[in-house]
Amino acid sequence: MSTDSKQVNKSSEMDERLSALLTNAAAVRAVASSVEGTLGPKGLNCMLVDRFGDITVTNDGSTILDRIETNHPAARMLIRTAKAQDREVGDGTTTAAILASALVTEGVNEIAKGVPVTKVVEGIEIGVRRGLELIKGASKPIKGFDDPLLWQAAHIAARGDADLADLVVRAAKLVGSEQLWDPAFRLSDTVVAKEGAENEVFGGLILNKQRMNRLMPRSLENVSVLVLDDSLEPERIESDALGTESGFARYLQLQNEFKENVRRIVDQGFNFLVVHKSICDIAEEILTDAGVLAIQRVSAADIVRIVEHTGAHIIKCGTLSKRGEELHKFGGKCTRVYEDEKLGHIRIEGGAGKPAATIMVGAATREVKEERQRMAEDAASAVQAALRGGVVPGGGSIEVAASREVSTLAESVRGMTSYGVSCVAQALKKPLAQIVSNAGLNPLEKVEDVIASQSEKQNGALGIDCDSGSVVDMYELGVVDPANVKLHALQAAAEVAEAILKINVIIKSRDGSVGSAGQVTGGESNK
Repeated sequence: MSTDSKQVNKSSEMDERLSALLTNAAAVRAVASSVEGTLGPKGLNCMLVDRFGDITVTNDGSTILDRIETNHPAARMLIRTAKAQDREVGDGTTTAAILASALVTEGVNEIAKGVPVTKVVEGIEIGVRRGLELIKGASKPIKGFDDPLLWQAAHIAARGDADLADLVVRAAKLVGSEQLWDPAFRLSDTVVAKEGAENEVFGGLILNKQRMNRLMPRSLENVSVLVLDDSLEPERIESDALGTESGFARYLQLQNEFKENVRRIVDQGFNFLVVHKSICDIAEEILTDAGVLAIQRVSAADIVRIVEHTGAHIIKCGTLSKRGEELHKFGGKCTRVYEDEKLGHIRIEGGAGKPAATIMVGAATREVKEERQRMAEDAASAVQAALRGGVVPGGGSIEVAASREVSTLAESVRGMTSYGVSCVAQALKKPLAQIVSNAGLNPLEKVEDVIASQSEKQNGALGIDCDSGSVVDMYELGVVDPANVKLHALQAAAEVAEAILKINVIIKSRDGSVGSAGQVTGGESNK
């Protein structure tokens, strides 16, 4: 092969690779652009319209990303990363998406200039590592539930709603530090929203359930609880077997045994029965006559919450055949159970197990209710994250402080790796630039003002007041974010950016398809 042919082939390969990178970068930017307008105190809402015409108006980045339709694999990678951010810390999905988009864009720009991909990725890793170190070192620990920084973190996450911030902090106090530090516990799961309800923190559990029938007691005190992770119904016999004498006799025997088992619940003093699946008519009649309050088809998540709060043990239907004293040890206790008939739910308070709290959020309409629930969930996640890892100055200021450090680092890194480090420094400016842009201010001017002020005063907490446009201390302004949210957002953004930059070519597989970068629209996600 001639030298000219080799050069043409090499050029063709480079063009193909760059084309893949540009396509991926465009898809990632399209996804990030759908949420970047919501960032900051002046961020606006997004309207999502599904295939049936149902509308959701929200400022929540996680909700927007969850409902975006896209066929492009790079866009899907970013969306999955944002969802992982939400699962891990409950907030910061918009920041993660914006940082990832910025890293990809900066990386592609350097690669287009001729910088090897491996050097860009190596530099990104070095820069992100330094940025994470600075953010972690800048975090301030929360000194208990009365620390003003805790309320401020909730207030910012609740998009400036002071009532929701109050509710969340009060709920955190009721739950206690032990549960808040438990990796399996999410304070955001305690948020319940109802149309027509009043905002409150209830010291117990609220279940979106009603008693089986109106003849059952509406309210009970000094309650003995039994939790059945099963259906409460007799063992079934095949229809063919019922046609025989022995089969019918077996049927009658099972019916009698089942009735005895249900009566055993009553005899042991259990007056509140929680069943994961269904309760049959026979059992319902016996329980109603005995004055037992029963609820059925309770979700697995609620079953766990009830067990933890009341101290009960989960049992199966077969356990009911045990002797009375053996059955009794599986029960739990609480001071009161009652049904709120106006709002249509069951309340459990004063459990003998772990303390519990429910954040009740009220609103006039379904759309407002759903958005206020999302705001409260974000605030709850922020409170839990702040208690675990402290807080850092918000408003994009901590990212700019990290950018300054990473820029200094880039000057000391030898070779082409420094270009990758510079990508991180530039990407870290993006959150502040977007926040001030959403506030109607000049992002280039304001970012440089913050960089100059932070350098002059050696204060990484300086940022922009979006009302006045002036440089202020974010701590003094009450703008703080959980450190864990920032750390996870930067780490997640770097991981997805590196993965996308390493893609050499896009190939359509036999069992799938690859869409174009422009196929990003609002709507309900396919599940």
